[in-house]
Amino acid sequence: MNLDELVAIDVHTHAEISKDGHGSLSPVLFGASGEYFGSHERPTIPQMAAYYRERKMAAVVFTVDAEHATGHPRIANEEIAESCAEHADVLIPFASVDPHKGRAGAREARRLVERHGVRGFKFHPSIQGFAPNDPMAYPLYEVIEELGVPALFHTGQTGIGAGVPGGGGIRLKYSNPMLVDDVAVDFPELRVILAHPSFPWQDEALAVATHKPYVHIDLSGWSPKYFPPQLVRYANSLLKDKVLFGSDYPVITPDRWLADFAKLDIKPEVRPKILKDNAARLLGLDKETS
Repeated sequence: MNLDELVAIDVHTHAEISKDGHGSLSPVLFGASGEYFGSHERPTIPQMAAYYRERKMAAVVFTVDAEHATGHPRIANEEIAESCAEHADVLIPFASVDPHKGRAGAREARRLVERHGVRGFKFHPSIQGFAPNDPMAYPLYEVIEELGVPALFHTGQTGIGAGVPGGGGIRLKYSNPMLVDDVAVDFPELRVILAHPSFPWQDEALAVATHKPYVHIDLSGWSPKYFPPQLVRYANSLLKDKVLFGSDYPVITPDRWLADFAKLDIKPEVRPKILKDNAARLLGLDKETS
């Protein structure tokens, strides 16, 4: 990956379909997501690579392992890692391991990093049905902290399950960023990303990110024109080195996100930090030779 040639690093994109056509969500939840975000194509990983290569961007790619809570089998982490490795000039593989797997999940996480080149882990507490500060997940965090890769947590409301009776069983309370504050205390060297403007807990996310030195915020899932004013203010000042560009592709395209970001009142010297520099440092890309 030639960092100098990249204009941006998108830290939040989803692999929604496997090579054999298996979806990352059940048909019911995917249908609800389509209603919430609008219908969209489900690109393969090679198609994602071509999309980002054309735009001179890199992208972090992941799925969500929520089989315990949903009964729906995940897309294999190994498949995502191998597909990203075939497009290493633009794609960065993250994995997802259901915290309910306990120490078996921790062993899997180690193997995925050491043998498959995974660069971080995605958690979606509401879909996975766990509180981030549940000790059940701690063996997994311990390994992730030891390996020095980031843990990205969905925070705030989710469009997954929206409109389905009972929200499809998805509990929003698990995605309060204050629950991740406990994780940042108990694992002080763990690199954490709080995903999304954390509606209705935006102030909580800003508080955690300003208080805990290794907690970051990604800006995915919302068009920048809808960002809360306090998020923009902190991105321009106290958190200028800890805020990251993310789109939530394919539900939101980087084209749309960047067009709206260009109109946002962000200082010129802060823009490159958000779009690329902060992510490059967090992911260790700035230390690698191109």
